[in-house]
Amino acid sequence: MRIATAALFAATAVAAAPLHAADLDAASHIDAVTVYPDGAMVTRLAEVTLPQGATTLLIKGLPAVLDPASLRVEATADGTLAIGAVETRLVPGDAKPAADAGLEARIAALRDESDKIAARIDALEAKRNSVIHYGEADPGKLSDGKSVDPSLWKSAWDAVGDALLQVNEDLRAGRARKAELAGEIAALERARPLAPRPGAPKHDVAIAVEAGGTLKASLTLVYRVSQAAWTPRYDARLDTGTKDRKPSLELTRRAEISQRTGEDWQDARLAVSTVRTLGGTAAPEVTTLIVSINDPNLYGALYGKGAAERDANVLRKAPASAMAPAPVGAPASVAAEAREEAKPVLASLDAGAFQASFAVPGRVSVPRDGSAKTFALSSATIAPDLIARVAPALDQTAYLDVAFVQNEEAPLLPGEVTVQRDGIFVGKGHFPLVAPGDKATLGAGADDRIKVSRAPLRQQDNEPSWIGTTRSQVTEFKTSVKNLHDAPIRVTVTDRIPVSDSNQVTVEALAANTPATEKVVADKRGVSAWSFDLAPSQQKDIRFGWRLKWPVDRDILMHPEVK
Repeated sequence: MRIATAALFAATAVAAAPLHAADLDAASHIDAVTVYPDGAMVTRLAEVTLPQGATTLLIKGLPAVLDPASLRVEATADGTLAIGAVETRLVPGDAKPAADAGLEARIAALRDESDKIAARIDALEAKRNSVIHYGEADPGKLSDGKSVDPSLWKSAWDAVGDALLQVNEDLRAGRARKAELAGEIAALERARPLAPRPGAPKHDVAIAVEAGGTLKASLTLVYRVSQAAWTPRYDARLDTGTKDRKPSLELTRRAEISQRTGEDWQDARLAVSTVRTLGGTAAPEVTTLIVSINDPNLYGALYGKGAAERDANVLRKAPASAMAPAPVGAPASVAAEAREEAKPVLASLDAGAFQASFAVPGRVSVPRDGSAKTFALSSATIAPDLIARVAPALDQTAYLDVAFVQNEEAPLLPGEVTVQRDGIFVGKGHFPLVAPGDKATLGAGADDRIKVSRAPLRQQDNEPSWIGTTRSQVTEFKTSVKNLHDAPIRVTVTDRIPVSDSNQVTVEALAANTPATEKVVADKRGVSAWSFDLAPSQQKDIRFGWRLKWPVDRDILMHPEVK
């Protein structure tokens, strides 16, 4: 029967255990890792055989980025086992830290082979020199000073020629192989990860235990490390469809994992979670905010110069509003119909009320050098809505947008999206945070089959009369949108009218303006939108303009609103 024991943490060190407790090194390995956007939780296992009585187990070489406050120890044993104090000790690291053993062994083997080939090349060059020297000698004096029968000269020449051909071929092959080895060694050396800093500190964990008898125990250590993270990545493959086939979107969610914790995650069970472990656990407390007349002398006397400067800096740096996140033909046929496309192995989702986690199938390894590894988490096929969006005041190009409702259990976290449209890569976009049930929008590149033009109809300045005090200006544009597709499409045109921040400047929309479908877009002042369906070859014209009035003795300036 195995007995489970949980660790009891004390503020004291291992020295709180009996003085006669023996130290025992316990070998351990990483069994599982849960990666968060700002860290990771590592589960490490150790199997030990304990003698009766008190023992201090030492688990050495844990990373320096381990958070001691997060360390938890549990154990199961086939007898009575008690866990006492658990201590983490920061100790100096190795003076010569171990490198990647597999990579170093490969480089050493290639260098050994290169040295052998270099020695063979030297021998072949000596042989070649001997053959050449033999061929240059007088044929009549090659045998103990005795003359050689001229009838044998041809045989001698053939022997020299054949020997020279063979040695030259061996030299060519040897030099080619030596150059090939040099390239392989250089490539491996470039791929060699940065070696850990000599003497970089590490953590040793000391666990005081007491066994009722000789027993076997399994220890589980769970701890949090920094310098590890995962980043959401997405692949979006859009099939725009035809007039007889509806469009579809295949959205694959991926996780890009990297870590520089100082230890390799070898053959571990891996999971990623949406929980942010470094975020606050409660909302900040709101305190009273006081405003008063600025009197530096009085304020400094009451609160001190430092407080006055600090609070003044806070007022200067306080943002007016939160920054908004930055925006972001038929598929190629397969030559052999019998061939099937390989499908990625997807992670299993565990969605809770407040977070979601994905378990990567099988066991994987993630090196300590920061190399990114990408895993497929989920894939879904969605029936999206396609919308052509145009902002003619900025760009007379229509862009195809994909809109869909996010129906997966886990939210779409902010991340980069690689977009393919009808099998062609069109660029990269970005998803903001999209909760389950919310609508997501993704740009899918320029649509050249929507023709857009924007032409000025009027640009009229009215100067005041000799008794007038006001100047005015009338501006009017016509935007034309034509559908060149063979199927209907939804189009949204977005444009803007100037907005005045001064009571001396007035802005009036023209009566001839085409009525907007949405008068205010996303709470942005002066921004309006017109949405409509266009049949094949159909064209829609939109008239849009305004009248400005301002004092004759003043100048006006237009500029985008600063967020």
